[in-house]
Amino acid sequence: MAYDVVVIGSGPGGYVCAIKAAQLGLKVAVVEKRATYGGTCLNVGCIPSKALLHASEMFAHVAHGVDQLGVEVAAPTLNLGKMMAHKDATVKSNVDGVAFLFKKNKIDGFIGTGKIVAADKVSVTAEDGKVQELETKNIVIATGSDVAGIPGVNVDIDEKVIVSSTGAIALDKVPGHLIVVGGGVIGMELGSVWSRLGAKVTVVEYLDKLLGSMDSDVSKQFQRMMAKQGMEIRTEAKVTGVEKTATGAKVTYEPVRGGDAVTLEADVVLVSTGRKPYTDGLGLDTVGVALDNRGRVEIDGHFKTNVAGIYAIGDVVKGPMLAHKAEDEGVALAEILAGQHGHVNYDVIPSVVYTQPEVASVGKTEEELKAAGIAYKVGKFPFTANGRARAMLATEGFVKILADKDTDRVLGGHIVSFGAGEMIHEIAVLMEFGGSSEDLGRTCHAHPTMSEAVKEAALATFFKPIHM
Repeated sequence: MAYDVVVIGSGPGGYVCAIKAAQLGLKVAVVEKRATYGGTCLNVGCIPSKALLHASEMFAHVAHGVDQLGVEVAAPTLNLGKMMAHKDATVKSNVDGVAFLFKKNKIDGFIGTGKIVAADKVSVTAEDGKVQELETKNIVIATGSDVAGIPGVNVDIDEKVIVSSTGAIALDKVPGHLIVVGGGVIGMELGSVWSRLGAKVTVVEYLDKLLGSMDSDVSKQFQRMMAKQGMEIRTEAKVTGVEKTATGAKVTYEPVRGGDAVTLEADVVLVSTGRKPYTDGLGLDTVGVALDNRGRVEIDGHFKTNVAGIYAIGDVVKGPMLAHKAEDEGVALAEILAGQHGHVNYDVIPSVVYTQPEVASVGKTEEELKAAGIAYKVGKFPFTANGRARAMLATEGFVKILADKDTDRVLGGHIVSFGAGEMIHEIAVLMEFGGSSEDLGRTCHAHPTMSEAVKEAALATFFKPIHM
């Protein structure tokens, strides 16, 4: 079978690349090792976790958030099985949607393990062992990432007691005590789910703050909010052991600054210390595709590897491991393969943490601007001064905007609040068009809305806010 493009992997990068290429008139095939399309994101990552985040948020809201509004109800009862059924139905709807889009765009799907056997040939091994070969002009590696584990620590992840994110979205009961190893996005989101549902949650993080590379103001506010919600946060803690016990599991860590080792007992341990590129079994060494020192597929500015006709996108290459970054790369690469000029602006890739309140960021942090020696100015506005936030009892958080000191061009935006993941995009659009904080501050915003805080932060950046 001869194709213009064969995409290995049907996650957000792979399936979007395939669809866009087909829309541009190319003959496309997709190889997927799972029984369903959508990759980690749709099957066991972004989509199911957001279903549980929303459901657990509703549970917590009924339990603690409506009385002050004059809504008096009995304490809610958790039906975990029904909540998990909602998650599973959400996943099925999304993966079925991708299958429909493949059919609609006349994309051939092959379920099996893909391997590059030559620069123009991919073999597909089905579950029953049957092998078929696909001939193609171009190969796209879009195989995503896998759980990274804990550096220097041997951990037996059984997805029951010691779990990755895959197991954490499928527990059959609420753990009495959940230890989360890693205070990044995945750990804090899934820790939030089980904390809302009644688990004691302890987060053990190696760095001196949560959320890694996020702006320090955001991280500080976020940590205070999570502690207020009942999570125990232990930063500057180097995990040296994770193992099962007769009653659950235990985690041992040493203070980074020195001191005695500490051992914590738990019912379940979630290992969420990041992800690594998935390249196992792809045959990259056979065809000579080069990897960098972090195991990522090396590419140039047009997603080309060092082997002609082989390209790579998404988590398997450099850049943030975000589904929407992979999608944009998929579109850009499809356009390039069709003879157009695809491009991704890596300076405007938003990031969202779907806790409650949410955290959203785009562009540079203060720390990055300082390190680069860029003169900048800052505007901040708290939601305590926003009328809609007061009405909704959603006054936690703030908007922070960073702009070039001389030109006023916006270089970064950071939001901590209810709905931050939706509000961040007006800053992203502004940045995409090279807009200034004054442009944003002089744009009329509907009243009363949470988004007025974005306008006020922009006003604070180039002159002064009105409502503070």
